[in-house]
Amino acid sequence: MTRSRAASFGLQAGEDVNMIMNLHRALERQVGKVIVGQSEALRLVLIALVCEGHVLLEGVPGLAKTTLVRAVAAALGLKFGRIQFTPDLMPSDIVGTQIFSFQSGTFHLVEGPVFTNVMLGDEINRAPAKTQSALLEAMQERQVSIDGKARPLPAPFMVLATQNPVEQEGTYPLPEAQLDRFLFKIALTYPTLEEELRILEQHRGDTAGLSALLAAIEVVGGVAELAAAREEAMRVQIRPEVAEYLVRLVRRTRDHTQIQLGGSPRAALLLQLAARAAAAMEGREYAIPDDVKELFVPALRHRIVLTASAEVDGVGADEVLRGLVESTPVPR
Repeated sequence: MTRSRAASFGLQAGEDVNMIMNLHRALERQVGKVIVGQSEALRLVLIALVCEGHVLLEGVPGLAKTTLVRAVAAALGLKFGRIQFTPDLMPSDIVGTQIFSFQSGTFHLVEGPVFTNVMLGDEINRAPAKTQSALLEAMQERQVSIDGKARPLPAPFMVLATQNPVEQEGTYPLPEAQLDRFLFKIALTYPTLEEELRILEQHRGDTAGLSALLAAIEVVGGVAELAAAREEAMRVQIRPEVAEYLVRLVRRTRDHTQIQLGGSPRAALLLQLAARAAAAMEGREYAIPDDVKELFVPALRHRIVLTASAEVDGVGADEVLRGLVESTPVPR
């Protein structure tokens, strides 16, 4: 890597790393100006970006879910849009609508906030099914239909949606078909004592202070770098024994006694793609079982439906999935 190329990513001269490692290290430096901790969440978000996947962020209010998304978009120089989901949100509020101009006597399109690179869907489970269906087309096909005409979305296009796992009043369960479009569901937790002390040192607590921190973020990549990272991930090899291990894990979710609905073939395909990106992030040209194991829970926790008896017993999806990982033989 040349000195100028390294500098453009915020790397030190002479660092011999690949494209995804470049982005990861540079993002950690820049996002760290605003976000304390959440390193695993940032890693999964970058993997999703490389894989052209979407992410569902779940956590109680105040864990910097929105700030994390804004910081990543700023560091990659991507266009950022935000939609606050509410029960009265209409599809046209997301995709846009045709407006009649009395001056010209014609209709013209007013694009909705979905025409962006990184779209934050805040409290996504507060919108009704009709509105969710409009977002489903955007997530799956990277296009929206307005007045019967398909309009492509900017590339890249990524949805990072948030939801509160505690407050359920005024919410709608996300359709299984839409949940299946998310590559990862990331469960954000409270920071450690040391991290919370660093938050107090780094942040003033007001809007102006946060805006100043976000403004200090430098652009360390962009559309071209993400495309190159994606090509790099696709070159990572998946050996037959690793592919079989991955498929066995996903298939076991379909016949588990505590799982009513298991992972689909799409889950296996996306998990394989994510494992490729994770391997490239570690500087490897081949995926290993550990790549699959580390991504299995965030890639499957939102795709399975537990049985009623499991829910009555207080068993969670993460617990069941970790049990599958521990009980499935690992290839050598």
